[in-house]
Amino acid sequence: MGDWAATRRVWEKWAANSVSSSGAPLKGALLLNYDPSGPSRLLPIIAEQEGTIFKAIDMQPFLDYIKRNNLQMEIFSIGRSQYMVTSIHEHWFCGRCINTSNPGGEGVIIMQIGAYLLVALYEGSLGSASEAMVAVDQFEWQLNKRSR
Repeated sequence: MGDWAATRRVWEKWAANSVSSSGAPLKGALLLNYDPSGPSRLLPIIAEQEGTIFKAIDMQPFLDYIKRNNLQMEIFSIGRSQYMVTSIHEHWFCGRCINTSNPGGEGVIIMQIGAYLLVALYEGSLGSASEAMVAVDQFEWQLNKRSR
């Protein structure tokens, strides 16, 4: 997946346009170090985050959920928000927040990109989910382009 400096440059450019700025499709995003075959204790859990203020301990229940790989049978948490999986694909899945006070709703898209998990948080429903997916796809494409 390339070196960390290149990954960070891609993240910073992408996050500036896709997260928390005026008109950005995402309200927050995290890039988590996640390599189930590698020694995870050597890397921090949270590689990057934008629009969120999470600590490693906040993300541990989510990573445990991912490791159990029982996506459709359990509800998962990111911070105080609880999500139910709505769609599963080969390298990514979506969830809707079930305890939100936002009348338009909230959702999350989680995509595995190499040794990372991208967690993209958005507010709204179908249109917002589509815009969020475009942003996630752009990050994956930019990151994969750098690693070739």
